[in-house]
Amino acid sequence: MLFDSVKNIDGIQSSGEFKNEDSLSRVDPVSGGTQESKEGVSAVYEAKSQLINEYLQTEIGFGRYQWQLFVLTGLGWAADDIWLQGVAIILPQIENELRPVRVEYATMALYAGLILGASTWGVLADLIGRRLSFNITLFIAGVFGIAAGGANNFTTLAALIACLGFGVGGNLPVDGAIFLENIPQSHQWLLTLLSVWWALGQLLASLIAWPLIGNFSCASATDCTRADNMGWRYNFYTLGAITFLMWFLRYFVFNLQESPKYLLAKGRDEDALKVLEHIARVNGKVLSLTLDQLQTVSGEKRAAGVPMSNLQIIKQSFSSFTLSHVKPLFSTRRLAINTSITIALWGLIGLAYPLFNGFITLYLTTHISDASSSVSTTYRNYVIISILGIPGSVIACLVVDWYRKDHSEKSMRDDRSGRRFSIGGRKLTMAVSTALTGIFLFLFTTSTKEADVLAYSCVTSLTQNAMYGVLYAYTPEVFPAPHRGTGDALCSAFNRMTGILAPAIKIVTTPVSGGASQTTANGPIFVAASLFLVSAILMLLLPIETAGKAAL
Repeated sequence: MLFDSVKNIDGIQSSGEFKNEDSLSRVDPVSGGTQESKEGVSAVYEAKSQLINEYLQTEIGFGRYQWQLFVLTGLGWAADDIWLQGVAIILPQIENELRPVRVEYATMALYAGLILGASTWGVLADLIGRRLSFNITLFIAGVFGIAAGGANNFTTLAALIACLGFGVGGNLPVDGAIFLENIPQSHQWLLTLLSVWWALGQLLASLIAWPLIGNFSCASATDCTRADNMGWRYNFYTLGAITFLMWFLRYFVFNLQESPKYLLAKGRDEDALKVLEHIARVNGKVLSLTLDQLQTVSGEKRAAGVPMSNLQIIKQSFSSFTLSHVKPLFSTRRLAINTSITIALWGLIGLAYPLFNGFITLYLTTHISDASSSVSTTYRNYVIISILGIPGSVIACLVVDWYRKDHSEKSMRDDRSGRRFSIGGRKLTMAVSTALTGIFLFLFTTSTKEADVLAYSCVTSLTQNAMYGVLYAYTPEVFPAPHRGTGDALCSAFNRMTGILAPAIKIVTTPVSGGASQTTANGPIFVAASLFLVSAILMLLLPIETAGKAAL
């Protein structure tokens, strides 16, 4: 038994009062009460969350359930980059066959869908739970991805791409939250490693495109018919089928439980305990935590509620919809500054990343002055660039938590004990990798030979995957579970909103044909490099470091 009594956990007395200088009123047993801790959540929720963290660490551990979740949430992250790159990959072939006024509008359509998807699914994750978003997003992306491959004109293609963006746009804000809320603090560093799936998604997209587009595409826009240019369609059919398979595995094979911390936030203590017991069973462990222990921190016991259907949960959630999940993210000066900078970072990087990566196949075909590469050579180079992105995620994972604290029971109770970092931490790792990305992009603009273009592209792929790996981990860690979906949704939606400006910038800096010479192509790359450097400075100004802390 870890606790014979939890009546005095973190200042919560059995009388139900919270003794803390940040407290403003009496504790409400439901986490949506008026009293909040300095972390932007109710004092009762914070104590219960810390109690669950204790049992996750010492009794449930990291086992079969979490490994399965690592793979399936990773597939969601992979799908996000599969389609970001899937659209970028086909732009030259779309331009040759469908002859749009500006092929960049396809990327703009994707980002329009991503904006709506990120905001919708992220907010729904806090309103009605994580499971719905987790179970439906890849289905939508798979269906519309396959349908897009059959588009007969550019307008239809853009519309279908926007719909698949709506589906896939919910994966980043939701999947990271689900994984984080089911793992012990000793393994939170794996949230950074989860980004390796994002890099694998890019690699998979490039490996599929290389033979299909390389062998079944028009060499130029001259007499480019559908029959001669089926490569990009085969590519979309294949990516859509893979996405549909990912959904099948998530929905039919894996028995996903609702997040226990989401259930706590909704006052559903008994359901949260059942989820923890299920995870323990899958891991081959026995959980000793009882409902009495979990409820003691609120100073009273609540009778078990009648189970509600999904429709009832949705109706109840929307009937009481307010800004209650937004305001806590700005409830104190420290949180307000950190939330504002985090959202700004997602916005800046959201514009910088697609300015280069969203049109990388165009750059690879137009930036080299001393070689006339074939279509196959372009996609071969793209595969090499994708492979070099994978070590970036691994390096970031090793550095963010270089020296891990002792996770003994004593260390867990005293959050300050045993935490020393020889190097790394979230903020420093993010800042260094982001700054290096900006520097290498500036160097990319100076390259004219194929070897130089490939080399700078590869090293940029490595550093930006390291950057994204830490950013994807830091963001859900810094937001507490009751408001994590909303916080992630704000960041992801702002990321997509600024990302939609990338095609506009590309359009105004390149000829009407949509092509780009080395000189004109450097315009958007200069902007991207500058934004990465500004982001690196902002990262150092973040007031909260999450390394070594158990997420609420």
